Amino acid sequence: MEIGILIVGIVAGIMSGLFGIGGGIIMVPSLIAFFGMDILDANAASLAAMLLPVGALGVIAFYKAGLIQLRNALWISLGLLAGSFFGAEMAVSVDEKLLSKLYAGFLLYIAIGYLDIPKLLRGKKNPKPENPISEEKILYSFWLFIAVGLFAGIFAGMFGKGGGIIIVPILIKFFRYDAKAASATSLAALQLPVGLPSVIVYAQAGHLNWLFAGLMALGIVVGVFFGSKLAIKLPAAAFKKVYAFFLLGVGVYMVMKYL
Repeated sequence: MEIGILIVGIVAGIMSGLFGIGGGIIMVPSLIAFFGMDILDANAASLAAMLLPVGALGVIAFYKAGLIQLRNALWISLGLLAGSFFGAEMAVSVDEKLLSKLYAGFLLYIAIGYLDIPKLLRGKKNPKPENPISEEKILYSFWLFIAVGLFAGIFAGMFGKGGGIIIVPILIKFFRYDAKAASATSLAALQLPVGLPSVIVYAQAGHLNWLFAGLMALGIVVGVFFGSKLAIKLPAAAFKKVYAFFLLGVGVYMVMKYL
């Protein structure tokens, strides 16, 4: 069983390094489906596994490639720290099915936009080139980045996810980030112990298995290194398409789960 938990961490780490997510989108469903854990126990283990800077190797690789906006990542981290507490507190009292459907709808909307499906159906090509990150595009108020982190933190606390699954699409869609820069900045924001408030809430309620969390954390360290290397090598257009299909898969999974 311990080896299986470690493998879950490695897979989550690869996805984390590739897409800038915390890995909870992989860990929570896996712990529930393959190891019989209930959702609160799975949430707690997932969030605890991401407390340490397990993605540091990936962040270093992204930083060397010039893809991380450190200042914005720090503001997002501040929002995540506050949001994770409220998310965990809400986890036992909110209608999870309704929120999950809204969440799935958001992911599907973003994914369809990335794939340009409406334009393909109309037979038109996208005239706009890929927009890389630039100084002009990061001149937003720091409050906006804190708000992004707060929103992502609430979801992270409620569903045991690192928040990157929310942060990355928002940075691309509304802040005009390049897909790689968004993933890199998101991963950097998740390296601080932003999930600590939610982990404390879950631990006090008796839902935290430290052994499982530690094994997954070890796996994430290994997986993030390979995932980030793969992300850097992928062409920007291909990276965006791969990420779109990833979001589609997650969205469809959540729709099927909570119908």
